[in-house]
Amino acid sequence: MPNIRLILSYDGSDYHGFQLQENARTVQGTLEQALALLLGIAVRVIPAGRTDTGVHAAGQVVNFRAATRIPVERLPYALNSVLPEDIVVCGAKVVPDYFHARFSALGKIYAYTIDNAPHPRVMTRKYAYHFRHPLDVTVMAAAASSLAGIHDFAAFRASGSSVRTTVRNLMRLDVAEHDSYVTITAEADGFLYHMVRIIAGTLLEVGSGRRPPDLAPLLLARERRAAGPTAPAHGLALKAVRY
Repeated sequence: MPNIRLILSYDGSDYHGFQLQENARTVQGTLEQALALLLGIAVRVIPAGRTDTGVHAAGQVVNFRAATRIPVERLPYALNSVLPEDIVVCGAKVVPDYFHARFSALGKIYAYTIDNAPHPRVMTRKYAYHFRHPLDVTVMAAAASSLAGIHDFAAFRASGSSVRTTVRNLMRLDVAEHDSYVTITAEADGFLYHMVRIIAGTLLEVGSGRRPPDLAPLLLARERRAAGPTAPAHGLALKAVRY
């Protein structure tokens, strides 16, 4: 059977994350139902990563194996005709048998968006965390640079996950501002549980003057309590997966 890769975008507002769960609406469950409807068989998809409740995606990647009479290049159109409007398949292609959406990935790119206007903007309320206090973006960017590189990010991992190592290569951590939207973009070979949201919460403390910009001591502390709060989920989006 062919190995098929899909690229998805979705609004995570009304889903209990990506991963399949009993008695809860998830992106994976909704996608697999649509595939079963079109293909006439049960299909299990493999994601590049499991986004949490309320987190969005512009470039989630999944793969699955199934025979289909629908030409692969037409699968996005067929799936989008039966999927709810908050999940969109943006592309499909047959990939080599060895391709695995998670294990073949070289890195992921996430973006966290902050609405820093005095009052929340209605049109982006589901996709940007409103933070009304003034932020020094230059200081935030300087603090972010101290986290870039290969480090032990134990201080930026939420409890509730078990991993072999908390060392990650954070290849890029940028902070930019446009029209009072502050965007934190993170690219790494892998992310710990809530890692980007904890980084965002910590940088918000830096930008509002509640924490010094040197974050190296947090890396050395290796304790979750050393870092800042976990920023709300709705500001986070998986932008792309690199292969």
